[in-house]
Amino acid sequence: MKALISVSDKTGIVEFAQALHALGVQLLSTGGTAKLLADKGLPVTEVAEVTKFPEMLDGRVKTLHPMVHGGLLARRELPEHMAALKEHGIETIDLLVVNLYPFEATVAKAGCTLADAIENIDIGGPAMVRSAAKNWKDVGVLTAADQYDAVLAELKSAGKLSNKLRFELSVAAFNRISQYDGAISDYLSSVKFEDEKLSEEYVPERNLFSAQANSQFVKIQDLRYGENSHQQAAWYRDLYPAPGSLATGVQLQGKELSYNNIADADAAWECVKSFEVPACVIVKHANPCGVAVGANAFEAYSKAFQTDPTSAFGGIIAFNRPVDKAAAEAVSKQFVEVLMAPEFSAEALEIFKSKVNVRLMTIALPAGGATDWDNGRNAIESKRIGSGLLLQTSDNHELTLADLKVVTVKQPTQEELQDLLFAWNVAKFVKSNAIVFCKNGMTMGVGAGQMSRLDSARIASIKAEAAKLSLQNTVVASDAFFPFRDGLDVVVDAGATCVAQPGGSMRDQEVIDAANERGVAMVFTGVRHFRH
Repeated sequence: MKALISVSDKTGIVEFAQALHALGVQLLSTGGTAKLLADKGLPVTEVAEVTKFPEMLDGRVKTLHPMVHGGLLARRELPEHMAALKEHGIETIDLLVVNLYPFEATVAKAGCTLADAIENIDIGGPAMVRSAAKNWKDVGVLTAADQYDAVLAELKSAGKLSNKLRFELSVAAFNRISQYDGAISDYLSSVKFEDEKLSEEYVPERNLFSAQANSQFVKIQDLRYGENSHQQAAWYRDLYPAPGSLATGVQLQGKELSYNNIADADAAWECVKSFEVPACVIVKHANPCGVAVGANAFEAYSKAFQTDPTSAFGGIIAFNRPVDKAAAEAVSKQFVEVLMAPEFSAEALEIFKSKVNVRLMTIALPAGGATDWDNGRNAIESKRIGSGLLLQTSDNHELTLADLKVVTVKQPTQEELQDLLFAWNVAKFVKSNAIVFCKNGMTMGVGAGQMSRLDSARIASIKAEAAKLSLQNTVVASDAFFPFRDGLDVVVDAGATCVAQPGGSMRDQEVIDAANERGVAMVFTGVRHFRH
C-alpha cells in the first residue's frame, strides 16, 4: 500500500505517517511535508523522484503529472487501466492525504493583499483530491486531521479501508473542494478591481455583497418534520459557526429539537444575549412574550413570567446567566419546551431529571468584541423568495442614551430612560408591528405582528390586563414611527408616560404636538427595527 502525503496544515501528520509506516505503508510526499517526515526519521520518497520532474515555479507545479494522477485514477478492476499503468511505469497510490493552502484564513486577515489571496489558491491539491475522490472504490482520500483515527483503526483491524469509509471520505473531499472553490469565488467576485493600483501591496476594496453567493452550511441533523407535519426539514450550521451562536449549543437532555423549537430558541437566545445584566427571555411563536432583567436568574425569570403566563405555557426560555437551584425550581413548575443557559448547576440538572421531555441546552456566551463574530451574531441575513434570495446585513444596531433625541417639552426621568433602552432592545426582537410596554426592567405588555400599529398597541394592553399588570407610568417602544397621533393616544390612554419611536414620519410634528398635549415625554431613536 502506498500513501501520498502533501499537507499545508501539518497538525497530527507526523504521528499519522509514523502509524502508516508501522503498518508497512510506503510514504510519498512533497516539499515541506517530505522534509518534515524525513527529519523525523521516516523513510519517504519525494514525488519529484517518481515523476522524474522537479518541483518548479515556486512549488506551483509538482503533482500535476500523469505519474501521480495515473496512480490515483486507475481503476484496479479494469485490465486495460492496469496494463496502461504497467506500460508507462506508473504505480498505484492507495491513500491520499491532502489539505489545501489556507485561502479562507488568508483572506480573513485584515489587510490581505490581492497577491497573497491569489498565491493561496491551491491548484495541485484540489486536482489530486478530485482524482482520488472520483476513484473512491480504490483510493482513500483524507482532507482533514480528524479523519486520521478512523482510517488507522480500519487499517489496523482489517488491513484495508471499507467501501463505506472510502465513500464517506470521498464525499467529505468533494464537500471540502466545494467549500474551497466557493470561498475563492466569494472573495474574487467581491473585489473592486483597480488596475491603476495593482501591485504586490495592493489591498483591494471589497463589495459587502459579492457578485455570486456561495453559502456553505453543514448539516447538524435531519428533523422529524418542518414547520408543519407535512413538511420535511433539516438543521444546518455555518461552516465556521460564531462562538456563542445557537448552532454551537449542546443539548443535555430531552426530546429531539423540532424545526419550530430551533426557530424559537434562536429568537430567545439572540434576545437574551443582548443584555449585559442577568436576563430571562420567554418566547412563543418567535415573539418574546416575557422579558426581564434582575439581580439573578431567578428574579429575571419571575418578572418575565408575570408578563404573560398564558403564552409562557409551552414556551422557550433563555437565560444569559447560569441556572441555579432557585431558578430551576421556579421554571420546573411550568410546561417548557426548551430551556437554554450558559450552564446549569448540579442541583438544577437534578431538578430537571424527572422532566425527561424538557430539552436542556447549554450555549456559551460570546466573548464580545468589535465584530459581529465576536458577539456571536450573523453579519448577513437571508430570506428565500421565489427563485431568488434576499441578503441584508443583520439588524445588530445597539441604541445608547446618547442616540436618544428628546422631542417633547416633558423630559424623561433617568429611570424612564433606562426602561426605554430596555424596551427598545426588546422591541427589536418582536415581529412588526411591535409595541412593547415596560417598567422597572420588565415587559408589562407586548403587542406583535399586527398589520396595524393601533392593533398591536391594543393587544399589548389586553395582554397586560389579562396578566393583571398595570400599565400606569410605563414606557413604550414602537419599532417604527407613529404615522398618526392615534397610536400615541392609545398607549397614553393605557398608562404610558414616556414613548420611544424612530421618528421620520411626515406627520412627526403632529405626533409631537399630541405628546405635548397629553403631557408625556417622547424620544426619537433615529432608527427603526422592522422584523418580518
